[in-house]
Amino acid sequence: MGLQQQRESRMKILVTGGAGFLGSHLCDRLLAQGHDVVCLDNLFTGAKSNVAHLIGHPRFEWVRHDVTDPFKFEVDRIYNLACPASPPHYQFNPIKTVKTSVLGAIHCLGLAKRVGARVFQASTSEVYGDPAVHPQPESYWGHVNPIGIRSCYDEGKRVAETLFMDYHRQNGVDIRIVRIFNTYGPRMNPNDGRVVSNFIVEALKGEDITIYGDGSQTRSFCYVDDLVEGFVRFMEHEGFTGPMNLGNPGEFTMLQLAEHVVRLTGSRSRIAFKPLPADDPRQRQPDIGLARRTLGWEPKVGLDEGLTRTIEYFRSII
Repeated sequence: MGLQQQRESRMKILVTGGAGFLGSHLCDRLLAQGHDVVCLDNLFTGAKSNVAHLIGHPRFEWVRHDVTDPFKFEVDRIYNLACPASPPHYQFNPIKTVKTSVLGAIHCLGLAKRVGARVFQASTSEVYGDPAVHPQPESYWGHVNPIGIRSCYDEGKRVAETLFMDYHRQNGVDIRIVRIFNTYGPRMNPNDGRVVSNFIVEALKGEDITIYGDGSQTRSFCYVDDLVEGFVRFMEHEGFTGPMNLGNPGEFTMLQLAEHVVRLTGSRSRIAFKPLPADDPRQRQPDIGLARRTLGWEPKVGLDEGLTRTIEYFRSII
């Protein structure tokens, strides 16, 4: 691509939650594609260290701001990734979590409407709750407790999807909705309480690996590079709003995951069982048929390869 073509295809892109685990990898990818990137984050769960290598980049702008307060930028694309995504973080201040999902969506959509930007909502597999349908297709409406301890996150994300669809139908806003299933990789917060980071940290420290319940509950684990590839493909795919599942359909029990981590770390950790938290889903596996058909997308990185890369990262910071 010549210089003139690069200039013509270059966009200014806002990433809310851009200093988070997923957001920072997305910023990397967008800059590598030649775009101008504005990273907006209040650092509640994000970390400036995740984007420290980008500070000073001529096409990268860092803004500390909370999406619950309005913001104005002249941009072509908006990726809304701002929201704590692990149970300990989103349950720490549940009212704030709801506000982040709902007000953050309203402010992103209002901006998109004003400037004519395309806007992307990072929704979640949690909209399916503890599913009665397995694996979960986008057509499934979910099985969510509206008054439980996880509801601040689950219902906040469901309302955000509602807002996105209503802004699209009522105001013609160009939207994309992705439902993200469990994702892991470098830059995960070691204290975020998610199962992959918990297991790796415990294994590297030689502590007991904590499994809640009997270990038979399942999750599907997508490596971050695969997910970001799906984000970018979907954002630039014309004529389809979603929602669309993005995740790895490979399904593993918690016990299997723990065994993988112990083997790959060479740890002598033993497994300890604790009671299952309230409303914890028993099964979680994406049906990604829609993403395969629409985007030609599916994950490429297997669990052992992805875990090995993630373990290397955690070894470097612990």
